[in-house]
Amino acid sequence: MKYCLYFTGLLLLLVSCQKKLTFEDTTYNKKSTYLCDDKCPEINVMIPIAKGQAEVSDSINKKVFSVLKEIVYFGEKPYNATTYDSLLVAFINSYEKLKREFPEDKFGWEATIEGAVKYQTDSIINIEINHYTYTGGAHGYQGKRSLLFNPKTGKNINNDMLFKNYNDFKAFAEKKFRFKFKIPTNHGINATKFMFEDDKFQLPLNLFFTDKGLLLYYNRYEIASYADGPQELLLTYEELKEYLLFK
Repeated sequence: MKYCLYFTGLLLLLVSCQKKLTFEDTTYNKKSTYLCDDKCPEINVMIPIAKGQAEVSDSINKKVFSVLKEIVYFGEKPYNATTYDSLLVAFINSYEKLKREFPEDKFGWEATIEGAVKYQTDSIINIEINHYTYTGGAHGYQGKRSLLFNPKTGKNINNDMLFKNYNDFKAFAEKKFRFKFKIPTNHGINATKFMFEDDKFQLPLNLFFTDKGLLLYYNRYEIASYADGPQELLLTYEELKEYLLFK
């Protein structure tokens, strides 16, 4: 009887462990050796892979991979890759195809993508993807993506789902933005250096949960020139109490 209870308890413990949602950092690398010397085109990816709770982890992993496909591509549309390995192969193949067509030209292609779980509570998971790609031109493109998930379902949380009233929060954020960047209330939002569409304030595409508060993060070109770099506005959780649904 004691043995039965022991093995039953052990089984329950194993099942419990299997159900726990965890993340495992996984790296992928692909490098070309076609007509190059010491600095061959290369792509490196490190991404957190969700494990456990199959339905939840599958939902998270599919979304993360779909975003990587939006970042890693060359041409008019994303690659038809279904795995990280095939995605990297497609990127390097694009370089080698171009190199075969123009063997005399120098193409210093490179890509680095680093993902990490930056914030995790019982109500939200925030994965940050920091990426840099260069496929020719004056400079490459560096940016950040914020992916928000419901830890119970694995479903993606859109920015407008974070707030009790999206428009009220937007109005509050504009006041804070104007204060930080010294933009007079009786002037358009682009009165200084910014380039908001139609001269109207918009929230950024990426919102990051941090230990200090909610970070509004505008990537390069989103509202300012490349030279001005990314723009940030940090709002504390204390001042967001009447707006924010998750924390």
